[in-house]
Amino acid sequence: MKKTGKLTDDELKSVKSQQSKLSTIIQEIGVVEARKHALLHDVASINEAIEITKKDLEKTYGSISIDLESGNWTKIDETPNV
Repeated sequence: MKKTGKLTDDELKSVKSQQSKLSTIIQEIGVVEARKHALLHDVASINEAIEITKKDLEKTYGSISIDLESGNWTKIDETPNV
């Protein structure tokens, strides 16, 4: 036989408050994950652009190392060290 009863008003208020907080946190996690997903796509797009730029620069200058502050570049020696 099942036993039934009723929570006190304070107990019910506490349970409802906890469930509400949990729901809010889960919703916020969803928003953060969606933003993370969008940012990861941005990273992939930027990496693709970087690779295209590298190839373009390599066609013009060959293999170089670039000082990002000054814009100066140095040729990379591609001969193997034996």
